[in-house]
Amino acid sequence: MRTEVAAGRWTAAGTHSALQAAGLTGFTSPTIQVSVPMACRRRSCPGVRATRRRTIGPVAGAGIPRVKPEFAAVRAADDAASDRAAVLVLRLVLQQRLTRPDRLEAAWQRVQRSGRRALLDTVIPDICDGAHSLGELDFARMCRRAGLPPPTRQVVRTGPGGRVYLDVAWEDIGLVVEIDGGHHGLALNPVDDALRQNEVTLGADMVLRIPVLGLG
Repeated sequence: MRTEVAAGRWTAAGTHSALQAAGLTGFTSPTIQVSVPMACRRRSCPGVRATRRRTIGPVAGAGIPRVKPEFAAVRAADDAASDRAAVLVLRLVLQQRLTRPDRLEAAWQRVQRSGRRALLDTVIPDICDGAHSLGELDFARMCRRAGLPPPTRQVVRTGPGGRVYLDVAWEDIGLVVEIDGGHHGLALNPVDDALRQNEVTLGADMVLRIPVLGLG
């Protein structure tokens, strides 16, 4: 059965729904999220959650009226069911190029209230600086707790097979750290990882490999 919902002219799809309308994959919500101005009346509707906002935020000009991805992303992270889900949605938005890192950081700077202020103040700069996985974000937090200087992320090397992207590196001392998620153990990935590590090591850098399950 198809259900149609009518909304006022100042209403826009928000958080997860805005991101899905913009093309986000890999992160879904069973509830349609709608942002409405504070002055609007809300009526309950199955499968729809209307959230009143002081400011809805910039709205995309084409297609379904929706909050722009960078603003929808920070609100989705704030409303997420867990810290891990909050980090995941931010990472996916940048990985899928729904917005740029500078726009995401600028949107976050405009947020005045957040239940995850401490977490997102740390995570958003890390993601915008190039941390591409949850494991890399965990590793970044561990480095800060240990008082280590921040590494360079997504370092590019050129090997016989072309470009090689390394997770993190302290280039001044020639140390590279690779954070291996579960997919690194599948099919021929271990062979590819070994060959890549050999190329980097022969180039005079030391490589440490840390499985995600080993972080803790």
